Amino acid sequence: MIDLIINIVLLLVALIIVIKSADIFVDSLVEVGESLGISQIILGVTASAIGTSLPEFGSAMIAVFSGNPDIGVGVVIGSNIWNIAGILGISSLAAGYIFVKKEELKRDGLMTLLTAVILLIFMLLFNDITRVVGVVLVVVYIIYLYILIKSQHKKSNSEELEVEESTKSEKPEISSSGSVLVEEVMVSGRSRNKNILISLVGLIGLILGSRLLVYSGVEIGELTGVPQIIMGLFALAIGTSMPELVVTVRSAMKKMHSLSIGTVLGSNIFNILIGIGIPSLFMTIPVEKLAVSFDAPVMIGVTALLILLSYRKSKLSRIGGAVLISVYVAYIVTRIYLSF
Repeated sequence: MIDLIINIVLLLVALIIVIKSADIFVDSLVEVGESLGISQIILGVTASAIGTSLPEFGSAMIAVFSGNPDIGVGVVIGSNIWNIAGILGISSLAAGYIFVKKEELKRDGLMTLLTAVILLIFMLLFNDITRVVGVVLVVVYIIYLYILIKSQHKKSNSEELEVEESTKSEKPEISSSGSVLVEEVMVSGRSRNKNILISLVGLIGLILGSRLLVYSGVEIGELTGVPQIIMGLFALAIGTSMPELVVTVRSAMKKMHSLSIGTVLGSNIFNILIGIGIPSLFMTIPVEKLAVSFDAPVMIGVTALLILLSYRKSKLSRIGGAVLISVYVAYIVTRIYLSF
């Protein structure tokens, strides 16, 4: 009984750490992005997505080196389903809606769908995830990053042209020595460095808080007699996705919609291409039959459903969020039934 109380307290402490760290991470990350001219969606699918996906990546690597590589695949697929059906569903209910730009949904949404399809095809063809598959997955991620860099470069050039046109008739402010005043630039530079440091502190807090959350959750499950398969498939997957949940909800509540949707889509892409790709470079990862016949198709289905619910009106509404959550509940019930 005392152990259960201690773990519940640890769970609550971890939750507070994660929520506070997410606030710090989101606010400072956005300020860094604005100072560098990086759009919210690019920040979401890269820095925020990678940062918040580190628990899943770490879990997959630990599973591989501890002799349980199949757990890593389960955590990744379970997390990806939860990210879309659970996290975006909750976020849209909390914020009222999540605005989605069609060009971003076409690029990042379709890439999320494509990576899920690629993973399923490889699992069907090879049964296991081999080193060759891992190489392909990592290469696909590198190509995706290249596409993002080109997109950001194009956006930056467009914004620079707009600024040049609007300031052609304006003269720079000159000091008595004849040089352009740079004090403001120096101040913004110091602010940027400070925000980068704060972002790292927030990210570390997210990771440590998430690990404590997973540990205490698993302990509670064992103490209360919850089956390991249920804890692994849902508690571990949801626990390692806690950074995405908090960052996405906080971003949506603050009307940072591109960062919100970008974090989830980027996280799902990273989870598959790197979270599975990198571990498979070290050893062949066996895949459970239900993961191929049920979990992976559900992952593809919820991704396609998100695109369908969001594309027409360029937003994920509360109704759409409710649909996604209902799908996740149905998935949980069906998966538990099939597991016994």
